[in-house]
Amino acid sequence: MTDTDLTTPAIASSLIHPPAGYDRVMLKISGEALMGDQGYGLHPPTVARIANEVKSVHDMGTEICMVIGGGNIFRGLQGSAQGMERATADYMGMLATVMNALAMQAALEALKIHTRVISAIRMDEVAEPYIRRRAIRHLEKKRVIIFAAGTGNPYFTTDTAATLRANEMNCQAIFKGTKVDGVYDKDPKKHADAVRYDNVTYDEVLQKHLNVMDASAIALARDNNLPIIVFSLDEPGGFRGILAGDGTYTRVHG
Repeated sequence: MTDTDLTTPAIASSLIHPPAGYDRVMLKISGEALMGDQGYGLHPPTVARIANEVKSVHDMGTEICMVIGGGNIFRGLQGSAQGMERATADYMGMLATVMNALAMQAALEALKIHTRVISAIRMDEVAEPYIRRRAIRHLEKKRVIIFAAGTGNPYFTTDTAATLRANEMNCQAIFKGTKVDGVYDKDPKKHADAVRYDNVTYDEVLQKHLNVMDASAIALARDNNLPIIVFSLDEPGGFRGILAGDGTYTRVHG
């Protein structure tokens, strides 16, 4: 695929400018989101559906970068819990995120969206190495970026990687796609009386153990005043709806 500059006037003029404050966003999803109803691996129709959600936001003119977990293939903590050396298990989990990133790239490019996979671990045959200024240039050219292999270091989750890259890319928010439409005081699938928060602070998330992201990611977002929008990835049009001023979600902020 050629590096066609997508910022030509003929294309740019057809884009709908996104709402103020969300010109560039980070979309964080789990690897499990790609499984569909399967218990393991990738479900191509589900990957294609999520790619269509990304395309709908990209068509608004919003610049998008993504981080996808690897739990549908291998989770480092689980491997460590079963006796595997932690660093090795985490590196295996990083490789799983590269597989998911390549799958999403293929789905997006099938929709004619120029996409780049950027890996924190060098594997030049399948992904670009992480170079911050190059990554920002991709976003400016309206390419979707998928950051893979976490931070490149063991002991850090993909939540932390997403928050780190979102700050480096100067994103206005992290959009955390989940199975539910926001943050609840307890699991809404197990408790009918669960209460959803419209707004919650970083400190409340940490103090109440609300499981939005891991503590390191929340602290990094708090220290850089980066809001986190938690929404349902299973709701058709939910991602685009929030950017258009609608939808149900929880905003985590200072």
